[in-house]
Amino acid sequence: MQPTATVLVYSDDANTREQVRLAAGRRPAADAPQIEYVECATLPALLSTLEERTVDVCVLDGEAVPAGGMGVCRQIKDEIFRCPPVLLLIGRPEDAWLATWSRAEAAVSHPVDPVALADALAGLLRGDHRSAGAAGAA
Repeated sequence: MQPTATVLVYSDDANTREQVRLAAGRRPAADAPQIEYVECATLPALLSTLEERTVDVCVLDGEAVPAGGMGVCRQIKDEIFRCPPVLLLIGRPEDAWLATWSRAEAAVSHPVDPVALADALAGLLRGDHRSAGAAGAA
């Protein structure tokens, strides 16, 4: 297991970014690596970060404005070579189909449930994203 994983958290709302950090903590599961967080509040900052450094998982806020996480997810899946897996924060469980459309590997609903978020993030860090689907969105 790698000693540290980089998790990019994208939201225009500082409170949402903080909720993600607090929910996952420094290590979302005993068998997951420690996390170094990189926060982005704008789409240009997110795209620059993905181009300039290695990111292991992206957590994108589907409710971010003006560029929502669902559209951003679909964009980076098309544009970023070897795009990292994405955990999408969706506004309501019924939006899980949009998370699938955006090609996110996992999704959890707002408000952030610490257990669901930590479980989904740990799974993506373990490489379980091929079968994660819209975990926690139901």
